[in-house]
Amino acid sequence: MKKQTISRRYFIGSGAIAATSMLFLSKISFAGSILRSAAKPNSVINGVQIGVITYSFRSMPGTAEDLLKYCIDCNINAIELMGDAAEAYAGAPKRESNQNWADFAPKMAEWRAGVAMDKFKELRKMYNDAGVTIYAWKPNALGAKNTDAEIDYAFNAGKALGVNHVTVELPDEAQTKRLGDLAAKHKMMVGYHAHTQATPTLWDAALAQSKYNGINLDIGHYASGTSSSPVPFIEKYHDRITSMHIKDRKFNDGPNAPWGQGDTPIKEVLQLMKKNKYKFPATIELEYKIPDGSDAVKEVKICRAYAADALK
Repeated sequence: MKKQTISRRYFIGSGAIAATSMLFLSKISFAGSILRSAAKPNSVINGVQIGVITYSFRSMPGTAEDLLKYCIDCNINAIELMGDAAEAYAGAPKRESNQNWADFAPKMAEWRAGVAMDKFKELRKMYNDAGVTIYAWKPNALGAKNTDAEIDYAFNAGKALGVNHVTVELPDEAQTKRLGDLAAKHKMMVGYHAHTQATPTLWDAALAQSKYNGINLDIGHYASGTSSSPVPFIEKYHDRITSMHIKDRKFNDGPNAPWGQGDTPIKEVLQLMKKNKYKFPATIELEYKIPDGSDAVKEVKICRAYAADALK
């Protein structure tokens, strides 16, 4: 066999390449260690978990990665995730802009019934690695027109995301009975959301149907619809509240307002949660008009600061 010779030029060049590669890799490793050691978001304030519903960022680009960045920017470590972003991340079929929903719904139902949970688990890990927990998700798969397979999918995807409840607009009693029965099978709570139709007894029928039926209370809607404080309601039903939306509105079905400018007793509610050590999260929902020159992230930061000040 012929002995291979290595020129001095080749040796020096190879060494330079190796040294450059090692330097590059060391920089990547260093950057990775910085990212891993970076402070994680934290919005647990005096024992109260402040979260945000990702609907709050609807005016901004809304991929799952975008939403995670917004949460980190706002120093919020727990969220209610809207269904669209999670399903898009998991590879859901896209609806054409001119496509009728009646034509698209069967395609979506078929996808939901057969999709693997791997991408939902991957999404959960991405958020958890960044320090953000998904405590609830609001899928568009819990309606009366959705199949049982779609509803099963909603609970299974919720488990994959790590949530302890799903949320949905409060439907009629037949549907709350159906959802309550399926929730019992999956052993996962359903939090029913209401708007200004809320009354002190609105959820009673659903709560009586299943121990897995719960309340996703919106204190702004409640205050606006009843023209009264939600504090007595919270004290009575705290053990059935899965999560609670925080916003400010005027009484008498009045408009949304920047926090502190409406009639909703946000500070009293948060102090009640702190005093009684309620464990359900208080979810920021940004619904007032974003001022000129601002954006959703800046306004959610303002809302978080208001909550922090209220919990002193």
